[in-house]
Amino acid sequence: MSGSEASREWFQRATRCIPGGVSSPVRAFRAVGGDPIVFAEGSGPELTDVDGRRFLDFVGSWGPLILGHAHPEVVEAVCDASRHGTTFGAPCRAEIELAELVVDSYPGIEAVRFVSSGTEATMSAIRLARGVTGRDRIIKFAGCYHGHSDHLLVAAGSGLTTFGQPDSAGVPANFASLTQVLDLDDEDSLEVTFSREGDQIAAVIVEPMPANHGLLIQRREFLESLREQTQKHGALLIFDEVISGFRLGPDGAAGRYEITPDLVTFGKVIGGGLPVGAFAGRRDLMDVLAPDGPVYQAGTLSGNPVAMAAGLATLRILEASDGWRQLERLGQALEARLRPLLDAATMPVQLVRQGSVFWLCTQGGPAPRSPRQFDSNGADRYRQVFHSLLERNIYLAPSAFEVGFLSLAHQERHLDELAAALEEALVEADQNV
Repeated sequence: MSGSEASREWFQRATRCIPGGVSSPVRAFRAVGGDPIVFAEGSGPELTDVDGRRFLDFVGSWGPLILGHAHPEVVEAVCDASRHGTTFGAPCRAEIELAELVVDSYPGIEAVRFVSSGTEATMSAIRLARGVTGRDRIIKFAGCYHGHSDHLLVAAGSGLTTFGQPDSAGVPANFASLTQVLDLDDEDSLEVTFSREGDQIAAVIVEPMPANHGLLIQRREFLESLREQTQKHGALLIFDEVISGFRLGPDGAAGRYEITPDLVTFGKVIGGGLPVGAFAGRRDLMDVLAPDGPVYQAGTLSGNPVAMAAGLATLRILEASDGWRQLERLGQALEARLRPLLDAATMPVQLVRQGSVFWLCTQGGPAPRSPRQFDSNGADRYRQVFHSLLERNIYLAPSAFEVGFLSLAHQERHLDELAAALEEALVEADQNV
């Protein structure tokens, strides 16, 4: 089951004027089959489609809605800011206040530059790292997604060190070749790469909590090895905390693992549901940016007052309500409800969770820490569960390799609804084997 009648009609209209009918590929339901749902409204933990059908939402616009949909204080902040002007193309008070809050919250950073998306943030952090070090090569890891800029759209290869090949048409191979793709959870490969080419590497970029290819929780020892190798060879360590930043806590994954990167990228939560990204770091690194330094970066809508107001309101509410502690308790309650169901299921399925981020991993054995550990049948299993849940008005991500998000709008009764629906979905899946 996918979208109902009016939803299908709207989607057919979309296909005539929008490539694939969507503005971002995963929304197209290609990974799970069927037509996507066209939504009309979001409120608290729920979405309502164009037919008026309500769904309990665990996607949360892919992470930024940590307070839920249309939180009244965030809406009021957006409305109030809009009444005074939607964009100035100049500094504004909310931009400065949000910058102060971000810098005060996250370990090791002294300055932040706002942009309009996570892709912009990672692209700019890479450019800055190259400008600071005078080197061209970067290292990323299979299973970590850092947006769709050309130098980061590369596929993983086999072996200890593999030069990236374009993962998209339109990306020049010689440009992508400046990116090396290594395996997560593999210190030996990292050490070999740095021993051979360490003087050419500008930066290592990693999601310290990889959450775009399943939830691949990393060992602290692996992340420490990144810090050690970059410091030893004069490269910069970039933590991509677009998802984990201000989601795991005010100090992100860096605080959780007690590892301080040189540069960090943010998005999602700091925009409170509006398009925002940011990159940040030590003062000596950030001062290399224009207008003070030679590394150029700019954006007409960067730091606009409406987006800044939404992010500022969101972070202040989280602080005032002890929100991150509440979300951890909610995550624990989710585990308490789902683990017994998953353990009893015939289908291999497990819950992987870190804070308020969770993943229904449709394979058995230890939870994977790298894509090389994936079961090739997992996506087919997830497809069955996804549609069974959708029929019961539970909306999870339309991909086996995307994660779910809890928000402060979710209550334990909503977790009960999810658990009841999942129990029925697993019974159905067992019957279809």
